[in-house]
Amino acid sequence: MRLMPVALAALIGFSYVSVPTSAKANEADPLVASICDYVKANDKNRLRKKLKESRVKLRQVYSGISCDGQSLLRTAYAVNANDAGEFVAKRLSANELSVPEADGMTIQAWAEANGHSASPITAAVKERLGAGAGGEEE
Repeated sequence: MRLMPVALAALIGFSYVSVPTSAKANEADPLVASICDYVKANDKNRLRKKLKESRVKLRQVYSGISCDGQSLLRTAYAVNANDAGEFVAKRLSANELSVPEADGMTIQAWAEANGHSASPITAAVKERLGAGAGGEEE
């Protein structure tokens, strides 16, 4: 007789703990997938709209987004998504652009090492890094 109330309480407790966790994961995945898809399609306008609708700032979530194992900027370089890549670069802080990624290279060093030094995305990254450095000195 005592086993039934204990089992019922355990079942209710387990369902209470597990439901919010899975709901949060399901809400985040479509957003990340959409952001990656818009970058791959070089659709800056839809990317901007999706971020605005979701009330998310790119600099707050950039480090947590991975598209096929690469960062958003590396994905933009890979598919020549210059418009979307420039948009992403302009929305990130100089500190975020200076952080080494998983392979230990910053986005600027990686771009130059992989033949993307003439890309408009690289120009936007350099401009952002230059503006960030100038702002810190003043």
